[in-house]
Amino acid sequence: MPSAAIVRLINREDHKVAAAVRRELPAIARAVDAIVTGIRKGGRLIYVGAGSSGRMAVLDAAECAPTFGTPRRLVQALIAGGRRAVTGAVEGAEDSARNGKGELRARNLTRNDVVVGIAASGTTPYVLGAMQFARKCGATTVAITVNQHMPVGRLAKIVIAPEVGPEILTGSTRLKAGTAQKMVLNMLSTASMVQLGHAYENLMIDAALTNHKLEQRALRILEAASGRGPSPVEHALRQSGHSMRVALVMLKLGVNAREAKKRLREAKGNLRMALED
Repeated sequence: MPSAAIVRLINREDHKVAAAVRRELPAIARAVDAIVTGIRKGGRLIYVGAGSSGRMAVLDAAECAPTFGTPRRLVQALIAGGRRAVTGAVEGAEDSARNGKGELRARNLTRNDVVVGIAASGTTPYVLGAMQFARKCGATTVAITVNQHMPVGRLAKIVIAPEVGPEILTGSTRLKAGTAQKMVLNMLSTASMVQLGHAYENLMIDAALTNHKLEQRALRILEAASGRGPSPVEHALRQSGHSMRVALVMLKLGVNAREAKKRLREAKGNLRMALED
């Protein structure tokens, strides 16, 4: 096949992914509710995967802290083979159920944690070992796979199984299956963090301001959220100690940083409640 035909074929197959994920929306929503409930009780969201599935998990977990201002411990990812496996294959790493169990045990799992096992095949021993241990601990288990009848699905309380069909390169689950996994993980983390109050309308109100680009983004976010101009927004952000939450309360209610922080404490961090005048 010429290059144009190959990429048309890939694109045609990729169109099937969103429809497959759409059919799983009820299960995804149940998983989000379980994650929110667990985190509110002091639990964590822990992804477990191998190969490309594990790399998707690592990517999603790594983005949560800077995007939503959450502690890095809140969303974690275990990948078979450890850090080396993020950038290269670690032969045989996914074949050890014992390692999956042991690495999850080392995280001091509790009943309030939610463990999401990601395995396109549904048979990855590393993931199965971790899921078995999570069940034994009483943690909520969620499976992301492409076939709900595989072993990983039988170990999960909630099964998310977008059936994307055969890959154009047989068995290469980094393609449609990987795209489906990325879409599901986007939904799980983003919807959970929105439900937990880490967004204001559709704005990243808790994003970490770790470089000049992000500081400029924070100013634009505050201008959009408050309807105020650049000068008062810059002043509020500076006085707030570079906390967008505090700055927004200052701008919306016309109060100083001390009063804004007090309102947020009394509202237990609930931004909308703090903004009620």
